[in-house]
Amino acid sequence: MKIVDINIFEGRNIYSHKKCIRMDLDLEGYCETPSNKIEGFNERLVKLLPELKKHRCGIDEERGFLNRLKEGTYLAHICEHTIIALQNMIGIEVSYGKAREIKGDRYYIIYQYEYKNTALEAGRLAVDIINTFVRGNNFEFKSRYENLKEIYANEQLGPSTLAICSEAKKRGIPVLRVGEKSVFQLGYGKYGKMIEATICSDTSALSVDVSCDKLLTKEILINQCIPVAAGGKVINSLDLFLKAKNIGYPVVIKPRYGNQGKGVFVNIKDEKQALEAYNILSKNFEDIIIEKYIIGRDYRVCVVDGEVIAVAERIPPYVVGDGISTVRSLINKLNKDDRRGKGHEKPLTKVKLDEALSAYIAKNGYNLNSVLPKGVKLILRENANLSTGGIAIDCTDEICVENIDICKRAAKAIGLNVCGIDICCSDISVPLTKDGAIIEVNAAPGIRMHHYPFKGESRNVAAAIVDMMFKNGKNSIPLVAVTGTNGKTTTTRLIAHTLSLAGHNVGMTTTGGIYINNKCIDKGDTTGYSSAMTLLMNKEIDAAVLETARGGIIRKGLAYDLADVGVITNITNDHLGLDGIDTLEDLAYVKSLVAEAVKDDGYAVINADDEMSITIVDRIKSKIIFFSKYKNNKLLQKHLNSGGYGVYCDDKFIFIEKEGIATPLIKIDNIGITIKGKLKFNVENSMAACAALVGLGVDYSIIRKGLKTFTSSEEQNPGRFNMYNINGATVILDYGHNIEGYKAVLEGAKTIKHKRFIGIIGVPGDRLDSNILQVGKIAGAHFDYIYIKEDEDKRGRKPMEVAKILEKGVLSSKFNPKNIEIILNEAEALNKAIESSRPGDLIIIFFEKYEPLVDLVREKIRCETEELKILSMV
Repeated sequence: MKIVDINIFEGRNIYSHKKCIRMDLDLEGYCETPSNKIEGFNERLVKLLPELKKHRCGIDEERGFLNRLKEGTYLAHICEHTIIALQNMIGIEVSYGKAREIKGDRYYIIYQYEYKNTALEAGRLAVDIINTFVRGNNFEFKSRYENLKEIYANEQLGPSTLAICSEAKKRGIPVLRVGEKSVFQLGYGKYGKMIEATICSDTSALSVDVSCDKLLTKEILINQCIPVAAGGKVINSLDLFLKAKNIGYPVVIKPRYGNQGKGVFVNIKDEKQALEAYNILSKNFEDIIIEKYIIGRDYRVCVVDGEVIAVAERIPPYVVGDGISTVRSLINKLNKDDRRGKGHEKPLTKVKLDEALSAYIAKNGYNLNSVLPKGVKLILRENANLSTGGIAIDCTDEICVENIDICKRAAKAIGLNVCGIDICCSDISVPLTKDGAIIEVNAAPGIRMHHYPFKGESRNVAAAIVDMMFKNGKNSIPLVAVTGTNGKTTTTRLIAHTLSLAGHNVGMTTTGGIYINNKCIDKGDTTGYSSAMTLLMNKEIDAAVLETARGGIIRKGLAYDLADVGVITNITNDHLGLDGIDTLEDLAYVKSLVAEAVKDDGYAVINADDEMSITIVDRIKSKIIFFSKYKNNKLLQKHLNSGGYGVYCDDKFIFIEKEGIATPLIKIDNIGITIKGKLKFNVENSMAACAALVGLGVDYSIIRKGLKTFTSSEEQNPGRFNMYNINGATVILDYGHNIEGYKAVLEGAKTIKHKRFIGIIGVPGDRLDSNILQVGKIAGAHFDYIYIKEDEDKRGRKPMEVAKILEKGVLSSKFNPKNIEIILNEAEALNKAIESSRPGDLIIIFFEKYEPLVDLVREKIRCETEELKILSMV
């Protein structure tokens, strides 16, 4: 088999509500060859990957997948399980996967992932394993497996970041990854907060810089009468000796700017040791400090938002001799503890056999090959950092009130909202004023030691950090997602307009661009994943309305996790034959994701008059608001009778009803975009928007005002039934581009008083021939004169191909062939139509590109105005 294509879904998608990868495969002639027909395949696979024995394979029985192998299953299915097993083997808990045939040897597999690069490598490794076994060969697994583990180690989130993100998710706070590193945003829009490990948006950059300067930190703490180890900056070796003598041995020499205990020399007892340490440090560091070595135990106090949350004693790694084993063997045994990993992925870190370790144990007369006498305890490192193999014991309940106060004052003095204070003393329950001192104040303290202590109670520091970040109670913004075949752009704009009236700073994505408070920051079709992310990460907005198109859902899934309201305007015939969406049922399945991805206490808005929309109702887990043009719609009435919300038309009004209380909201003729009730399709769009706003809890008076003041103008709803008067003729620009769109627009347009009805028609080239033909037939049944144009983007079609199909459709309606003209460029076609128009004519163009046509219309109006001015002067 070979990999043909890979698509990564970072959020909810049409295959799963979990993160997953779609891998397209070519089975290269093996599509009908089961595993039990490939000699030795099953045996080699299970021997190499015994993890597969745990897979139940959806049949809820032990060794379910092994039974499938014996019965004979196919390579795509095996590949899916192999990828999941490889991820499980390195410690990633994923289980979801499936394999499906595309055609013949072409299959796709879906598999869940947590870490993208690791999952991609697992996919490549699985394919290579299967190909090798199909050829009857053995696979060199060790090096590839080690490479997979290395990728995972590099990609895996640190324990602090993971704990904070997990805590946020528990509280329903959405989490977005920013870039490839460990930077995340918690929450959306205005209330979104960034984190990197335990540094968050509100952490002072200046305070971080201060804490990184160990000398400056010491000076600030001294100023606040907080006990610290005496010391200062070392200028040269002579200065070193003078300061050491003044402080008194033993001393500590370390970099002024350092972290994780790197370059720290402790318990220096004489001038010789001091000079040796200084010479080593001066090769790598310009600024070096010296301070008094405080004898005692090493404690870390974690302060969050001015409160002491956790305290741990840190103990350097050590081994105890048995009189038989070497130091090296004892360390290797220590490292076999399941709690120890290479980096930060586990509660503890493996002890690294390096020069620093060898040098330290040499001070006690040992080397790695020494046999340690029975019962002898050998400390392996000078420092107790977890990153170098140390352990932590929880002491939160032992710290005395005086020391809590000292730590709180220290955090405030430096200005850090999250910090780790290193203390050396004999007993943390004894005030530092009597014994001990603060050694350092650290920004971005690791919280692994508090969440996973070697001994003692776990302390949820992450919870305290999340509480601090969102102490005002606001962590997200109202989010509405709108999809459907027709009307989604107008509905999106109407919702955004009304939310603006309600006082929100609204972000909106549409087919026309991304808008922040009605200002376009990016033009084009912005209805996909990346555009939605732009809004979710924008710090200005406090409400988001996302037009969400079929293509974006298929290609990338949803950018957000759960919406407050998901709207489906309708599901009709469009875009079929693309991206594997061949039927209306397929299309409904794709669009249903928007209604499924709604909060439990949110609302899905569904068109009760649309047959295909109704078919997805069983997939919806949230509450539902149905809307209908008819009060007596059976589904609507059933829903209302059970206490649900409904929006419907009755007696020329739009009503909102719940629990038997029906409120007349607005007279249909007063809705701006309906042009006094003439545009029926905009009545439906208004109801969809109204339902969404009801779902958000917007006051009815604001909804009424929004419906009244939003019009089909160039400013508010560009490209949607925009009307202009030129030389006595009415020109309408509309984006209608499919069968139902044409029907709706033409039904509304024919109610507008006119003499001749002139159409400029075109259809995107990626539509089915039958659909293009039908559009031509519809146009022929309505217009008196037709110009046929083509889009600039042919979407795989040849020039004149779409035009000829449209012409055929027009003529099939018994349209007069003398009244058809083909002008492929839409601007030229519109210009010709206007130039040939007479007073009272009604011209509609179904456009591809809006702005060139608007410019043309404006120029025509300007010229007409100038002519009128000249005539008035004459």
